[in-house]
Amino acid sequence: MTNLHGILPAILTPLHEDESLNVKAFEALIEHLYGEGVDGIYVCGNTGEGLLLPPDLREQATEIAVRVSPKGKQVIVHTGAHNAKDALRLTAHASRTGVAAVSALPPGAGYSFGEVKSYYTALAAASANAPFLVYFFPAMAPAMSLAQIEELCDLPNVAGLKFTSFDFYTMRQLRLRGAVVFNGPDEMLAAGLLLGAHGGIGTTYNVMPKLFLELYGHARANRWPEAVAVQDRINRLIRILLSVPTIAACKQLMSWRGIPCGHAAGPRRRLTSEETQWLRTEWETWEAS
Repeated sequence: MTNLHGILPAILTPLHEDESLNVKAFEALIEHLYGEGVDGIYVCGNTGEGLLLPPDLREQATEIAVRVSPKGKQVIVHTGAHNAKDALRLTAHASRTGVAAVSALPPGAGYSFGEVKSYYTALAAASANAPFLVYFFPAMAPAMSLAQIEELCDLPNVAGLKFTSFDFYTMRQLRLRGAVVFNGPDEMLAAGLLLGAHGGIGTTYNVMPKLFLELYGHARANRWPEAVAVQDRINRLIRILLSVPTIAACKQLMSWRGIPCGHAAGPRRRLTSEETQWLRTEWETWEAS
């Protein structure tokens, strides 16, 4: 029985100019997030730009995350890839390192459900030493019905899923049948927790982990008005971050906080000088509010 739960930043992947891993910055970011009190980290997911990075770098990041994480913290590694061989390699590697769980996006949007199911069947089997989480993200994957998602959750070694969708009816049905569910949309964590999510995994947890932990604490204590008030504050910054390339913006905020995260991996674009100046002003205004 898995005990996956809590607030897990989908951790950024700091990069040098040549897009190699900035090891010192990655270690510093991990230590910073644990210092803030998070329950674990989600490595090389969509936020961590895993699909854009080579397998060797992703394996390096996995090993660092496991090594730097304190005992009792949960490292979940995303191993999805457009190439099934890469996904299998990454899954087997992560499973051997002592991670709490392995997770993967589908290989892309242009696949049948049968192909997606075969992909997940193979990955869940390759994750022999760790439970597996399907990654339900309709914006980046084929459309699936509730019955099809349930079919994936019933595969051997699948414990549940990361659920990045605003379809909370479907999320609730999955929880009622016993699946582990991590809420995906940062701006709707309170709603996800109200309907039974075990925790949340998200991009903007990197830049405001304490607020997400505060929200999670209110939810666990059934203080829902307080949880919603914190969600509203979170969402004011999310609205700012969504106005520019979001991953690049989060990397810039962390760099201003002393952890040089570099630029977003190509083909994602960098912030313009005008966007950087605007972001600085909006961020400082939000912090002061």
